[in-house]
Amino acid sequence: MFNVKALVLVVGFVTSGTSAFQSPSFKSRASLFTLNAKFDDESLSFENAVRNGWKPSRGRFVGLRRKASSTKREMSDSDGAIMPEGGLSPCIIKVVGVGGGGCNAVDRMLDTRVGGVDFWAINTDAQALGRSKAKGAKVLNIGSTATRGLGAGGNPEVGRMAAEESRREIGAVVEGCDLCFVTSGMGGGTGSGAAPVVAEVAKEAGALTVGIVTKPFRFEGKRRMTQAVQAIKRLKEHVDTVIIVSNDRLLDIIPDDTPMNRAFAVADDILRQGVVGISDIIIKPGLINVDFADVRSVMSNAGTALMGIGIGSGKTGAEDAAGAAISSPLLDSTIDNAKGVVFNISGGGDLSLADVNRAARLIYDSVEDDANVIFGALIDESLGDSISITVLATGFADITGEFGMTASKAMPDPNELNDVKREGLMKEKAPARKPAPAPSMPQEEEEESEIPSFLRGLKRKKR
Repeated sequence: MFNVKALVLVVGFVTSGTSAFQSPSFKSRASLFTLNAKFDDESLSFENAVRNGWKPSRGRFVGLRRKASSTKREMSDSDGAIMPEGGLSPCIIKVVGVGGGGCNAVDRMLDTRVGGVDFWAINTDAQALGRSKAKGAKVLNIGSTATRGLGAGGNPEVGRMAAEESRREIGAVVEGCDLCFVTSGMGGGTGSGAAPVVAEVAKEAGALTVGIVTKPFRFEGKRRMTQAVQAIKRLKEHVDTVIIVSNDRLLDIIPDDTPMNRAFAVADDILRQGVVGISDIIIKPGLINVDFADVRSVMSNAGTALMGIGIGSGKTGAEDAAGAAISSPLLDSTIDNAKGVVFNISGGGDLSLADVNRAARLIYDSVEDDANVIFGALIDESLGDSISITVLATGFADITGEFGMTASKAMPDPNELNDVKREGLMKEKAPARKPAPAPSMPQEEEEESEIPSFLRGLKRKKR
C-alpha cells in the first residue's frame, strides 16, 4: 500500500480500435486517468496489470509521465522506461590492488570473474604487474624515478615516495569512481607505503573509500608486523572505513599440513571475499534491494569495520549462515556494540520468510538496539537449498588492542562456537569440551552455559 498524490498516468498507444486494453482486469478503461488515493487493491498497480497478462490491442507502449510539479524535470521516452534526460549512471566501483598482496588479490578476483567492477593493479615492481595485466587488470607502475620499476625493497618510505611521484596518474585511475576499494597486504614496502596515498587520492576525488587489508603472519617477523600496524594507522586517516584481517587467523581454519603457497592463496582470497561481499550487495538487484546510498550511509566515515560471510543449508541453514557470519574465526572481534549494520541474505527459490526472520533476529540480537540496520534479500537460483549471508558492521569503538583485538571484547574461543556450521571457514581440530557442572548451579543456568553467547539473548527473549 502506498500513497500517490496528483499522479497523472499517461499511456499512449497508436491504435485503430476502440479499446486500449484487452484483459479481464482492464476491459474498457480510458488511457488517461488520474489517481489521488491509496492503492488498496493490488490489481490497480501497473506492475500487477502487466503480470496479469494485459497488452495493448495495437501499437506500442510509449511511456509514463509524472505530472509536472514546481520543479520541472525533463524525462526521456525510451522503450517504455522513465529516464531522466541523459540517462542514468550506474554505480562505478573500482578495486585498486596496491603492492604484491593487493595485486595478488586482484588476480584472484579476475580468476573468479567478479562482475560489475573495474580492476586496477598498482605496484613498484614492473615485472609483477605483467602477471596482473595478463589476467585482464589495468596496471599502473608507480615511482619510475624512485624505484626504476624494481620494487620498494620492503621499505614503506620508498613505497610512499613512489606513490607521491605518481600522484597525478593515481588520480586518473580513481576519477569518476563512486566506490573505491583499496586492498593490500600490509607489512611490505609498496603496500604499506603507497596504499594510504592511493586512499587519500580516492577520497579527495569524492569516492566512498574502503580499505580491505591483511596483517602479516607472526612468523614473518616483528619488523614487518610493526610496519603493518603503522601503515594501517596511516590508512585509517584517509579512508571512510577499513576492514582488517589478521593472517594469523588463517591458522585456525586451514589444516596444519597446508602448503605455504596455498596458505598465502587463502589470505588473498579473504581480500577477494571482502570486496565481493560488499560489491555484490550493491550490484545485484534483490527482492529487498540494498543500494549504494544504503551502503554509504553505514560506511561513510565509519572507521574500523568488521565483515563476515556465512553459508548454511537445510532446515537450520538460515541460523547457521547468520551465526557463521557474525562469529567468523577470521574476525578480530565480535559485532557487539555496532552502530551500523548492512546484512544481505541470498538463497534459492525456496528461501522463505521464516528463514529470513530467523536470520534477522539472530543478527539484530547481536548489535546495539538503536543500530542503523539495513537489510537486503536476494533470490539466486544457483544457490539451490543453500543460504548465504553477508554482514558488514561499523560504528563501534576502534580496535585498539594488540594486533587488532579489542581490549574488552576479544573474539570468543572457537570451541564455544563449534555447533555453528562454517562451510569451510572453520575446521574443528578437537571436539568441544563441555564445562563441568557446578554443584550449586541451578539446572536452568547450567543449560544456558552450554549455549553459544550469540544465541543466549534469543533464549531469554522467548521466556
